[in-house]
Formats: sequence, structure tokens, C-alpha cells
Amino acid sequence: MLVSEFNYHLPPELIAQEPLADRAASRMLQVERSSGKIHDCIFRDFPDLLRPDDLVVFNNTRVFPARLYGTRSGVRAQALSAQKPASKEFLKGKIEVLLTRQMSQDPNQWECLVHPGRKIGVGERLFFGDHGEVQAEVLARGTFGERRIRFDPVSDFFGWLEKSGHVPLPPYIVRGDRSYDRERYQTVYARERGSVAAPTAGLHFTPEILKRLRERGIETAELTLHVGLGTFQPVRVDRVEDHSLHRESYTISENAADKINRALDAHRRIVAIGTTTVRTLEDAARNRRVQPGSRETGIFIYPGYEFQIVGALLTNFHLPQSTLLMLVCALGGKALILHAYDHGVRGEYRFYSYGDCMFVE
Repeated sequence: MLVSEFNYHLPPELIAQEPLADRAASRMLQVERSSGKIHDCIFRDFPDLLRPDDLVVFNNTRVFPARLYGTRSGVRAQALSAQKPASKEFLKGKIEVLLTRQMSQDPNQWECLVHPGRKIGVGERLFFGDHGEVQAEVLARGTFGERRIRFDPVSDFFGWLEKSGHVPLPPYIVRGDRSYDRERYQTVYARERGSVAAPTAGLHFTPEILKRLRERGIETAELTLHVGLGTFQPVRVDRVEDHSLHRESYTISENAADKINRALDAHRRIVAIGTTTVRTLEDAARNRRVQPGSRETGIFIYPGYEFQIVGALLTNFHLPQSTLLMLVCALGGKALILHAYDHGVRGEYRFYSYGDCMFVE
């Protein structure tokens, strides 16, 4: 299967640069695989499209301000020691670091993406903060172009990140992060800190929508997958089967697994909110039952995959030739999903993280 089969044309002006004032006002394209029909809806209609016995599963991961701006070794150190304002030499040393995963064996070590990547070598010192008060050393290069760095110990590292870090908006949002992104690039049910990208299908939910689910008696469950480097990893091969995904960590509690397995035993539909939820559920599947626990997954779902758990998916629109689009095509059928994308483009839907959504049944 060729990666080029998952291409589509998207005019740049359809890429949403700002969130809507009302989360639930997003448009939603309902896609029915059994009939091949698509329907234009509003996300506010979502609770009414669910079956009374559906189980809706959310990813409760929380985005942290993982983007840091700083400078490289020597350059920053000289400017500080001389107590001089930034010079041209200093400006050339500016860097951007996106923290993607904290290493379990040493909490001061992080996997990250760096820019400019080619210039930042192993052994370099990196300086962050207004006065270079937080420093790190580059320890290694990774397979996917990432770096592993070790921060000098900071008494309250995440507290410092909350003050100094920036919201890790994706690169297709061509503006700097703003104060409101800290709330809007986060689901209203986010709890477990650890993601460098939001599970964007969940951005449409409001407390009122969640209340309507409860009023309809629709059961819900939560799991946690921390979105990491895999989200930013482009497909650089020609054949889909030759690609492999970077691993991401997830946790499914005993309570959540029990809810999901009871629903499966009763032949009820599992509705996943977002592709991260799909990957977590399908990775944890053993003989069409979900296993609780904490693991890492590199599961890559594309057409031909046989789903064990998920029966429907709420998801945003994804980039051409991306692994996320391939996953959606696996569930909805490639021809139908690409037809739905064409409908979305012609109907001027808003695309990507801050854009509209699709309900695939």
C-alpha cells in the first residue's frame, strides 16, 4: 500500500489558526460506513447521535508547556558573564526545544526535538530562562532526529515549566502561542500531565456536552495516553508497511478495563474519542478484551487492520499522508473517508487541531 494513496488537496486557508469562541459550535461530519452516507452536523448534536448503550472512552492526558526557547552553549554564557545586552552573535545562538518524553530512569533526562537540529551536537550546553538560570546538556542523538538532554537539577521543574514554557502548538498553526491557548489547547477533562500535543477530538467537549451524556445515561470511561514524538513524526517511506511509529506510554485502570470489557460482553459499541484512544484500546486488546495496566505502544493502524475493540470514532481532520489519516481510513474505509475529506474541503470545513471534527461509525 502506497503512502501517496492517502493524499488529498487542502487549501492553506482551511487550516484553522484560532479556536472557536464556543468549543461545541464546531461543525461535524457524520460518516456511516454501512450505508456510505455522510451528513453535515454541528458537534453540539453529538450526544443525540449516540446509541443509549454506547460506552464513550476519553483520553484524559493533560498538555504541559513543553516548548522552550533558549540559547546554545558559549554564546549565552559569554553574554551573561559580560552583563551585556544581546548582540548579533547572541541572537545567532537562539534555539527551540520541544520536550517530548521524560525518561523514567532519570527524571532530569528528556527526549526532545531541537531547532536548529543540525547545529546542536552532543556535549553542548543549553541555557533557558531570562538569565540562563536553567541549563541542560545534550547527551545523545536519536533515530528519529530527536536529542536526549539532561537538565541540571531544578527544585520544582514543572513549576518552572509552567512559568517559562510555551504551549506546544503544532507547526501548521503559524503564530506564536497566546495566553488563551493554555486553556483552549486542553480538553476540559484533562487530568494526567504528560502530553506535548492535545488529543484534539476532545477539544470540542464542554461541561454542558458532558452533562448531556450523563442525562442520556450514556456510560463513559477514561484512559491515559501521553502524546509524544510519534505525533510529529512524518512518514518518510513510500510503502505504508515500511513505516514504524515512535512509542508512547499509556495507562488503563482496572475500573476502566472492567467497564470496557462488560460493554464488549454485552455487545455494546465502544466509541473512542480521538485516535490516541483508539491506539490505546487496540494495543491493550487480547482476544477482544482490554487488559489493564501501564505499557508503551508503537501500534500502527492502517487499512486492513481488524479492530477488536473500537466501533466508532470521533476525530478531527488530519494531515495528508499521515498515520492518523491512515487509522481513520482503516475504520471508515479508505474510499469513503477520502470522499468525506473531499466533501469537507469543498464545504470549507476547518481543518486540524483547532478545526472541525468527524464522527466515523
